[in-house]
Amino acid sequence: MIQTQITNNISIGDNCPLTLIGGPCVIESGDFTLFMAEQIAKVCDRLGISFIFKSSFDKANRTSINSFRGQNLETGLQILQRVKEEVGVPVLTDIHESYQAATVAEVVDVLQIPAFLCRQTDLLLAAAATGKVVNVKKGQFLGPWDMKNVVRKLESGGTKRILLTERGTSFGYNTLVVDFRSLPQMREFGYPVVFDATHSVQMPGGQGDKSGGQRQFVPYLARAAAAIGIDALFMEVHENPDTAPSDGPNMIPLAELESVLKQVLNVRNSLQAVPTTV
Repeated sequence: MIQTQITNNISIGDNCPLTLIGGPCVIESGDFTLFMAEQIAKVCDRLGISFIFKSSFDKANRTSINSFRGQNLETGLQILQRVKEEVGVPVLTDIHESYQAATVAEVVDVLQIPAFLCRQTDLLLAAAATGKVVNVKKGQFLGPWDMKNVVRKLESGGTKRILLTERGTSFGYNTLVVDFRSLPQMREFGYPVVFDATHSVQMPGGQGDKSGGQRQFVPYLARAAAAIGIDALFMEVHENPDTAPSDGPNMIPLAELESVLKQVLNVRNSLQAVPTTV
């Protein structure tokens, strides 16, 4: 059985409810982060979806040197700790450097390896050594079969608490495309798969000094992924994406979250109702 335990109350994989990994791209402030976590948690509670709050304390791979990156490590972790304590949900954040892994693992439930860094051996080994769940985003430059080497690195580091995320593949310049075959192909490695519906519509560097995006296509891709089969859905969510300091063009508005999740659940439930044999 393919399953990864996140906390005592949440597991992702076979025979588990759909999990949403969601939140603003970057930690903007403590109050706003708490607000978003509370609002998303309410939506998930109404729909019976497990929820892991996501927000990055630092976006180290912004397009421009002048782009907003977030908070320093200490402040970011303090805010994520408040989310865990006050909202009562597990949290996920990115790490970019090996030295960050142990410190971040003291607070978060899931360490995320950004797509650009998914082959960084020392980073993967440091994340594995913490014993926390590691979610690795497939690099935009990799085929799904290449993630087998990533899995082997993590396993050699001593962990089998792994999630693998599809987030689109480079298609020419400033554009991504999703090959949905990657979801079952990556699941063959024995770990749950996640579909990142918001970064898959990103247009990297598409606005010159920042990335663009086509958030209007998020519901379509999310439904398609649900039809293929996913264990969790990753979506960055913001109260007002047009004012967001990072990834606004591909984040979905908070007001639209429940509608998108209902669509995904309808597709998922329809598949579960279909007999496995003809």
